[in-house]
Amino acid sequence: MDYTLIDSGLGEKLEQFGNHTIARPCSQAIWSKAKSKEDKWAQADATFNRKKGLNWSGRDALPEAWIVDINGVKMKLSTTDFGHLGIFPETFELWTMIHDKITRSIKQNSTPNSSFNFLNLFAYSGGATMSAAKAGAHCCHVDASKGMVQWAKENAKINQLEDHPIRWIVDDVNKFLAREIKRGRKYDGILLDPPSFGRGKSGELYKIEYALTETLENVKKVFSNKGGFVLLTSHTPGFTPTVLSNLLSKVFPKKSLKKGELLLKSDETDTLHIPNGTWACTE
Repeated sequence: MDYTLIDSGLGEKLEQFGNHTIARPCSQAIWSKAKSKEDKWAQADATFNRKKGLNWSGRDALPEAWIVDINGVKMKLSTTDFGHLGIFPETFELWTMIHDKITRSIKQNSTPNSSFNFLNLFAYSGGATMSAAKAGAHCCHVDASKGMVQWAKENAKINQLEDHPIRWIVDDVNKFLAREIKRGRKYDGILLDPPSFGRGKSGELYKIEYALTETLENVKKVFSNKGGFVLLTSHTPGFTPTVLSNLLSKVFPKKSLKKGELLLKSDETDTLHIPNGTWACTE
């Protein structure tokens, strides 16, 4: 895998993406850095911070774009003004979870002309969409940002999935779901990663504490309930695994649930894992 969490501490994290090492802010990492890795911090190719605005140092030394392989999913990376690169490494294990769930479902329920329909809401650059497509699912990828949907399309091409059945939708999630409900469309697996605060295609305001309940009620109406799954994730402070599990239990009271933290993990024994979000999923 072309990703390594090298070290963290004092409000920062040091990561390697392919051949490039980058230091960025990490508010959770309040512990000290590993002294044995001081040289690695000093040798970072680029650094991003928010100390006086949004600032990159060494950004020009990085390529305009490069490709990494994450457990068989290829993703295009590029620096953005907000410090993002096009992937959130804490979600990698969820990509695998989605791939495995879809693979099992297709094997167990395969019948002539049947398909597994996967819906990715607030879908960003499409890592989960790629994983679902590679597992054989027909996908629908929804994000309010035209630029991010285009980025996801590029990732599909990189993964040779440009001809795979994927619908690309630029729209406000709740408006999209309302139309799907009227059309009677159903999905067997659904992922949603709502933002704490965001705006839709036409400037619609989305605040998670007010809008998420409506979103989940709409999700229930497009969920096929054929033994698939609904996976809810969050990076919003205070939205613990129990909060997400409680939200799902209200909408899907008869479903058993699993929950957990999203973790930035390292294979290096002296590098601490970093909590960076939460998830809950119907079983």
